[in-house]
Amino acid sequence: MVKARRGTCFPAPSAARTALASSAIAIAVAFTATPSYAQSSVVLYGIVDESVRYMTHTNKAGDSTVGLGNGGMSESRWGLRGTEDLGGGWSAFFRLENRFYINSGQSDTTLPFINEAQVGVQSSSYGRLIFGRQPNVLIEGITIGGYGSNPWIPYNFSFQPEVTMSGGIWTSNQVQYQARVDGLMFAAAYAFGGVAGHTSYGSQFGAAAAYTPKGGPLNLGGAYEETRDSVNGSTAKAWTFGGAYLWDGTRFALGYIVNRNDPGFSNFANGPFTAPVLAALKYTDFSRRRMIFGGVTQALGNAWHLAVNVWRTLQDGKTSAQDGSAWQYQFVADYNLSKRTDVYVEADYALYRGDLIGAQLQGVNGVGLAQKGTQVGLMAGLRHLF
Repeated sequence: MVKARRGTCFPAPSAARTALASSAIAIAVAFTATPSYAQSSVVLYGIVDESVRYMTHTNKAGDSTVGLGNGGMSESRWGLRGTEDLGGGWSAFFRLENRFYINSGQSDTTLPFINEAQVGVQSSSYGRLIFGRQPNVLIEGITIGGYGSNPWIPYNFSFQPEVTMSGGIWTSNQVQYQARVDGLMFAAAYAFGGVAGHTSYGSQFGAAAAYTPKGGPLNLGGAYEETRDSVNGSTAKAWTFGGAYLWDGTRFALGYIVNRNDPGFSNFANGPFTAPVLAALKYTDFSRRRMIFGGVTQALGNAWHLAVNVWRTLQDGKTSAQDGSAWQYQFVADYNLSKRTDVYVEADYALYRGDLIGAQLQGVNGVGLAQKGTQVGLMAGLRHLF
C-alpha cells in the first residue's frame, strides 16, 4: 500500500466522485430553490389615434378651424394590465392606464397621469371586486347594456355626448363589485368622499344591471347613480336605461339618460369634474337634463362599420334664462386595414338653442367650442391598436 504524504491529494474513485457531486448539487438546489408560484402575465396595450378635424363657428366671429386633433374617434392611450392565477378559480389582476395627446406627446392635461388605476380579485364563480380609479356604474350600465354609440370604439370623451350625461367615465377612491350569472350582469359601486367630519361629502354610490338572453340578439340595461358635492354634500342624481337589437349584421340602439342637480352642487373631487370644469361646461346651470339617443350600426363583412347616431337633449335651467336644447347628428364610416389598424371618416352637425353649450360632441372635458347656434364638424383619421 502506498502511503500518501501530507499535502498530497489523490483523485477519488469514480463512483465516490459521482456520489459526492450528486450530494453537492442536491444541497445547492435545496438552499437556492424558490417556492413555486402560479402563472402570471403582464401585457402592454394601447391605442394610437390621430385625425385631421375641420369645425365651423369656433369663435364668436363665426370662423372655422382645421388642424390635427388631440386624438380622433378614440383618445390615444397606453397601459399595463396583468393577472395572476391564485388557484381554485381565483385570480388577481391590475390595470394602469395613461391618456395622451398624440399631436403634442403630452398627457391629457384634464386627467391624472395614471388616469385609470385599479387592482382586484376575481373568481369564476363569485364575480370580481375592484379597488381604485375606474369607470363609474352609469357608464358600466350603458356599456354592458350595449346601447352606447359606436360600439366597436372604446369609450372616449370625444364624439359621444352620452359620456357628458353620465358624469364622465371615471371615479376615484371607488370599490366596485361585478358579477355575471348566465345572461344577467350586475355591478354595484361606492366611492369614499374622504372629507373629515362629513362621511357622505364627495361620495358616490350606484348600481347597474343588464340582461342578454343566451344566444339572443337583444341587450337591455340600465343604471342609477347618486353623487354628493365635495364641499357641501348637495346631491346630483342620474339614471339611464336602454337596449340594443342585432339583426343580420345591423345593430339598432336606443337609450335615455336623466340628470338632476341640487342648487348647491358645484364640485365633485372624486370625478373628472373640478369646480372650474363644471362651470365651464355649464353643468351647474341646470336642475334637470334629459337625453334620448339612438343609432344604427351596419357591419359589412369584417372590414367595414357604418354608423348613424342622433342625440336629443333638453335642459331645465335653474332659471328660465338657463333653459336650453340641442340636436346632434353623426355619420361614421370605418374601414379595417388589418386586425389592429383602421381608417375612418366622420361628419357631425349640431343645433343648439338656449344655454346648452356644455353637452357637445367634443365631450365631457372639452369645453364647448360652438359660438353660434349651429356647428359642423368633419374628420378623417388613422387608428392603430397594440
